[in-house]
Amino acid sequence: MKPNVVLYRKIPDDLLAKLQEQCQVTYFDGINADNRAAFIKALAEAEGVIGVGLQFSDELMAAAPKLKAVSTISVGYDDFNVAKLSARGIALMHTPGVLTETTADTIFTLVLCAARRITELAEKVKQGEWQGSIGPDWYGSNVHGKTIGILGMGRIGYAVAKRAHFGFGMNVIYYNRSAKPEAEQQLNARRCSLDELLADADFVCNVLPLMPETRHIINRDTLAKMKPSAFFINGGRGASVDEAALVEALKSGVIKGAGLDVFETEPLPVNSELLSLPNVVALPHIGSATHETRYEMSKMAVENLLAALKGDLTKHCVNPDILR
Repeated sequence: MKPNVVLYRKIPDDLLAKLQEQCQVTYFDGINADNRAAFIKALAEAEGVIGVGLQFSDELMAAAPKLKAVSTISVGYDDFNVAKLSARGIALMHTPGVLTETTADTIFTLVLCAARRITELAEKVKQGEWQGSIGPDWYGSNVHGKTIGILGMGRIGYAVAKRAHFGFGMNVIYYNRSAKPEAEQQLNARRCSLDELLADADFVCNVLPLMPETRHIINRDTLAKMKPSAFFINGGRGASVDEAALVEALKSGVIKGAGLDVFETEPLPVNSELLSLPNVVALPHIGSATHETRYEMSKMAVENLLAALKGDLTKHCVNPDILR
């Protein structure tokens, strides 16, 4: 008997076919008000769930009494209560590693775009404002040779640091719970306190995971410790930032600019003050959004789910201790 699986995000046809070969699949192309009741009904028989972009609430967990494994098509798993899943013996699978380089590319793109005012000046050209030789009011800031401060030296943080060190001759400093000898030896990176990083960095790049201690780690007080010439780059989690405080800092000149791929509320509301500021580059959470990477993420998520349903939690399991 094939296990029942609920899929709640569109995946490539060949991967769907692979999943259907081994499972009885109920498919939803995203969950909304119109299909939520049907989704909850389908969870009643589900042994596996796969998708992304849905808060897996207590209500949904209660609706899935037979659930054995959840596979998220993402490296982050903020949408799931790991403790509650573990208490029920439900494996949570994710997709680390595969999106590292693509996300690092996006983060460094934000560094360059914010520093050189790419989107702001490109819009001026489109609006016909380029009428002659440009003056200082159109100048940007150097990236090469500056100091980049990385909050979170995991896989993505290290990939960003490599680009900064080898590509742009930048001085790398980082804030992390533990030392990263490889970064220190290969990239001449220096671990420091949060306060020291904020004071010294020309670019503060957040790639921290979201935890109670990192929620609003960027706030009015921490922004005030940055240089007035510094830029804040967020490729980690939107809730790491107090957006009201960030808006205030950008408007008042506490910092020079920001490049943001993640936000407290997504999609970003059209009336967000961030969108009215010329010194903000805002992207629609595209960190891993290339055709190649998203395919590999879906492929890994499918393989993760199939393995977990067979009791194999040796790869990419957030809570493998449930087998003990």
